[in-house]
Amino acid sequence: MEFFIISMLNGLSYGLLLFMLSSGLTLIFSMMGVLNFAHASFYMLGAYIGYSVSKFVGFWPGLIVAPLVVGLLGAVFERLALRKVHKYGHVPELLITFGLSYIILELVQLAWGRIAVEFRPPELLQGPMFTLVNHASEGLSIIWGQAPAELCQATVCSPFPATRGFMMLVALFMLVALWLMLTRSRIGLVIQAALTHPEMVEALGHNVPRVFMLVFGAGAALAGLGGVIGGSTFVTEPAMAATVGSVIFVVVVVGGLGSLSGAFLASVLIGVIQTFAVAFDYSFLTLAQQLGWELSAAARNNSVLKLTLSQVAPILPYLFLVLILIFRPKGLLGTREE
Repeated sequence: MEFFIISMLNGLSYGLLLFMLSSGLTLIFSMMGVLNFAHASFYMLGAYIGYSVSKFVGFWPGLIVAPLVVGLLGAVFERLALRKVHKYGHVPELLITFGLSYIILELVQLAWGRIAVEFRPPELLQGPMFTLVNHASEGLSIIWGQAPAELCQATVCSPFPATRGFMMLVALFMLVALWLMLTRSRIGLVIQAALTHPEMVEALGHNVPRVFMLVFGAGAALAGLGGVIGGSTFVTEPAMAATVGSVIFVVVVVGGLGSLSGAFLASVLIGVIQTFAVAFDYSFLTLAQQLGWELSAAARNNSVLKLTLSQVAPILPYLFLVLILIFRPKGLLGTREE
């Protein structure tokens, strides 16, 4: 039971990290119609800036400064580059953000090197948030923080890292804050109206290009925030953008282009599915043997049937993407046709 609970929490935490990244991309697309290929690079940039700031003033100031710096850089890029090609359609937008992703990657490698840096979380987040203890006689119990060593020698202890718990709390706060801003605030109404009726919004005295610049900067800042948390939880290295970049687009398409709730649902589903696929290291041959099925010699020697779930786990999100595009092109909760 503790295996299932810890695996589910790990899957949820990974899924919520994906949501922290996909929410900014969804915000940019739903408001501006721009698919930002450099979004994962802003995530990587946030991690490195947070690492540099934390070395001088600590993790918590870095958690605030890094998203602000990344958001400012995103706003400047929109103002000086993206706005110039926005009128030419989606292909130039994709190409310019694609080029930006490689520029950021090379600049990061020049500034911080090509190997991983040691971005440690603060002391408050080091160690487990809680420990599941499975007693042979008393059953399952929870101990907040680190369980005593002598207790874990006699029982099975399963710790859940505090960094993952903090990641989940921040992602849920982000979801609520974005939903309230877009649906319950004057700023959200102006942002949504600027996409569908820009002339009317300008007639009411609002600067539509400035609104789009702020939206792009806010989306980049959300990616930078995810970078600080993800970089300190996992690893901060130049390859971190490529690791999650394609998965973010899978999340956005599966959830539905422009749908914040769809991005949240798709993130959680993909995170949980991948985590359990890695945890259950079974192949079809192993399952058939446990069920008592008789297989031919050719089937037992088939390399495809010997593949375990953990080996095919990396392709599961893309398989999910293909199935969604075939059977529900709008995505799980999407409404737009782009």
